[in-house]
Amino acid sequence: MNAHITPPLSAERARELAQNLDLRALPRDFLDNPYPVYAALREAEPFKRMPDGSYFLTRHADLVAVYRDAKVFSSDKQVEFGPKYNHAPFNQPPFATASGMAPLFEHHTSSLVFNDPPLHTRVRRLIMGALTRRAIEAMEPGLVQLVDSLLDKIEAQGGGDLIEDFASAIPVEIIGNLLGVPHAEREPLRGWSLAILGALEPSLTPEQEALGNRSVTEFLAYLRKLVADRRLQPGDPEHDVLTRLIQGEENGDALSEVELLQNCVFLLNAGHETTTNLIGNALISLQEWSEQRKQLQADLTQAGTEEERQQILGLAVDEFLRFESSNQLSNRRAVQATQVNGMDLPAGALVTLCIGAANRDPAVYDNPEQLNLRRTGNKHLAFGFGVHQCAGLSLARLEGRIAIGRFLQRFPDYQLTQTPMRGGRARFRGFLHAPFSIQ
Repeated sequence: MNAHITPPLSAERARELAQNLDLRALPRDFLDNPYPVYAALREAEPFKRMPDGSYFLTRHADLVAVYRDAKVFSSDKQVEFGPKYNHAPFNQPPFATASGMAPLFEHHTSSLVFNDPPLHTRVRRLIMGALTRRAIEAMEPGLVQLVDSLLDKIEAQGGGDLIEDFASAIPVEIIGNLLGVPHAEREPLRGWSLAILGALEPSLTPEQEALGNRSVTEFLAYLRKLVADRRLQPGDPEHDVLTRLIQGEENGDALSEVELLQNCVFLLNAGHETTTNLIGNALISLQEWSEQRKQLQADLTQAGTEEERQQILGLAVDEFLRFESSNQLSNRRAVQATQVNGMDLPAGALVTLCIGAANRDPAVYDNPEQLNLRRTGNKHLAFGFGVHQCAGLSLARLEGRIAIGRFLQRFPDYQLTQTPMRGGRARFRGFLHAPFSIQ
C-alpha cells in the first residue's frame, strides 16, 4: 500500500483532534485523513457537542435513526443558512436576487436536498419520473461511448490526469444530457458547480463566498435562457428532466420559477461533484491498495459473463462509496426536543451527520478500515437514507461501473506519476489533480 496518498495520523494526534474538533477551523492533517479522528470520536464521544452548540454524530445507528425520522429532523436550511449567506453585501444590489436574497442563500434553501415536504415531494417525484430503471438503462450505450472516447484521448497522449481528463468529464456530460444542455455550452458547468458546492463547507472565506454567489448568478442567467428555449422546443419528458420539470409545472404540479431554476442548478451540482469523487477516489484507492487492485482485475478477467462482470463491479463500487464516501457530511435540525438512541437533543438543535465515520463503524462492518472489494451486504450511507436518499443513486452506480470497469480493462497497468492533490474539503472528499501514465 502506498502510504503517501493517505498520510498516517498517530492515535495521539487523532484523539487530540477529536477532543478539539471544530468544523470551522480544521487543520490540514484532518482534511488529508479524517478517519482516525472519526474512529476516536465513535469510541469516546459519538454524540459530540461542538463549540458552536451543534451536535456531531459518528455512529451508523445514530445516523440511520435521524435519517428515518424526517418529521422531527428537518432538512430545511433557512435557519442555519441565514447567518452564513444572507448578509451584506450579498443580499443587497447588485448581488441580491429579485426576491432580495443573497444568491447562495436562495439557491441552497430552494433546492431539493435542503427542503422538506411538500416541496421536496413534488420536485423529487418529477425528477424520479425521468430517472426510471428503463430510462437509466437507455443511457448505457451513450455512457459507454463517452467513456471510450475519453480513454482514446488518454491513450493517444500516453496518460493524463485522472480527475481533469476522466472522472470530472463523465458526470458533466451525463447530467448535461439529462437537462439537454448543448455540448458547446457545457464548459463553465464544472467551475460553477465547484464554487457553489464549495460554499457548503463549514468554514468559508470571503473570496469563496463571493465566487459562490457570482457562480449562482451566472448559472441562473444561463438557465433562464435554456428554460425559455425548452418551452419553445420541448424534449422527451421520459428522458429530459428539464422538460419534465417544465411540463409538471404546467400540468398543475406547480413549481415557481425560482424552484424550477434552483433545482436545475442542484441537479447539475449533485450529479457532478459526487460522481467525480466516486470515480477519482476509486481509481486512486486502487493505487493505494495494490492487493485489492490485483484481486479485482483477476476477478474481472475470470468472469464468465458480462452479467457476472457487472456484479463484481457493483460490489466494488459500493465498497469504494463506503470506504471513501464522496459526501462526508450531512445536516439536520431538530424541530422539537427528542432523543436519538437514548441521547437527548433540544428543540432547534443542529445536527451534523458524519457519513464518513458511519461508513467505517465496526458495529456494522468487519475490518472497516480495510478496503474489501468483495464485501457483500454493504449498508453504506453514501447516498443517505430514507426520504432524502439520493434520487440519482442508480445512475451514479452505473457511471461508476462503466467508468471504473472500462478504465481498468483498457489500462490495467496505469500508475500515478505524482502524489495526487486532494480537494482540501471536509464535506466533499475527493481530489483536484492526479497525474498518471498508462505504462
